Amino acid sequence: MSGLSANSPTPIDIRLHQASRLLEIKFDNNTECMLSCEFLRVYSPSAEVRGHGAGQEVLQVGKESVNIAAIEPIGNYAVKLVFTDGHDTGLYSWDYLYYLAEHYEAMWQDYIAKLEMAGHKRTDSV
Repeated sequence: MSGLSANSPTPIDIRLHQASRLLEIKFDNNTECMLSCEFLRVYSPSAEVRGHGAGQEVLQVGKESVNIAAIEPIGNYAVKLVFTDGHDTGLYSWDYLYYLAEHYEAMWQDYIAKLEMAGHKRTDSV
C-alpha cells in the first residue's frame, strides 16, 4: 500500500479536529471521510505496528485517547502523522489514506474483534 497508482485519488483538504480526535479528508474524486485518531494510530503503516512480514502485526491497545500532535507533508504523495503517544514512524501515502477511507467500517470492526479475542476491553475516553 505505498506509492501512487495512475488514477489515485489525491487529498485536496486534510483537517484535524483535535477536540473530537477526527481527521477529515476530502479527496479530488469527491470522497470525504472522517477517520478517528485511534483508527489511524492502530492502522499505522509503520513496521512497529505492521511488523516486517505477514503475521507479524502487533495489536495496538489502549489508544482510545490518542490524538495527532502534528501532520507533516512528505513530498506530494504522503503525510507523516505524529501522535500524542510519541508514535511518528508511519508514512500515510495518499493510496493508503484512500484505502482506509474506503474500508473504514470493516477495518474498525476487525480491530474491535481482535481486541475482544485478545481479552482487551476498549474504554471510551472523554
